Amino acid sequence: MKNYRIAPSILSADFARLGEEVKNVIQAGADWIHFDVMDNHYVPNLTFGPMICSALKPHAKKPDGTPVPIDVHLMVQPVDALAASFADAGASLISFHPEASGHVHRSVQAIKSKGCQAGLVFNPATPLDVLDWVIDDIDLILIMSVNPGFGGQSFIDSALRKIEQARKRIEASGKDIRLEVDGGIKTDNIARVASAGADTFVAGSAIFGNPDYKAVIDSMRSALAGV
Repeated sequence: MKNYRIAPSILSADFARLGEEVKNVIQAGADWIHFDVMDNHYVPNLTFGPMICSALKPHAKKPDGTPVPIDVHLMVQPVDALAASFADAGASLISFHPEASGHVHRSVQAIKSKGCQAGLVFNPATPLDVLDWVIDDIDLILIMSVNPGFGGQSFIDSALRKIEQARKRIEASGKDIRLEVDGGIKTDNIARVASAGADTFVAGSAIFGNPDYKAVIDSMRSALAGV
């Protein structure tokens, strides 16, 4: 089986007990913790700031103390100042939307200078053309399979074509770049998304909307095992 990653999005967690939710989902088998940052400007919602990331960092570890990466997805504009704040708050990976940055290469380098891995995020209707110029500098590509801003949306099937195109670009680059997909990921479609080329899967309501987090993550892994 490929080196797949499951990254539960705490956007769908119980905000009143986020630390406990992070611990529980890690014990259930999460590989990363996905942290959706919305600014009520680039997207019409408002979520978490760096202080929440810093507060959750001590909870993002396995029972043996091994740190679990915090995967920050910035849906904000402008990018650079907030990216630096999240790096200081303990983020492991920071991804942003290229159209939200005045200078994509500068934003990537600003993130990497802080010791974080950098990624680019592509909305359903955003072309991948910018990768022609920065793919050698990034560590992750995140394909949105819903419109950014809210959890609980249904998977947009045309995202599969974009995942396939992104995978071809990664293979042509020869780089070890994660290909992540966010939006509408469930047990019954995760194998199809993996077959298109994804290796990292963000799931929010599919996991946190079920009382047994481990059962959902285990069923996702079982589906991936057949790819």
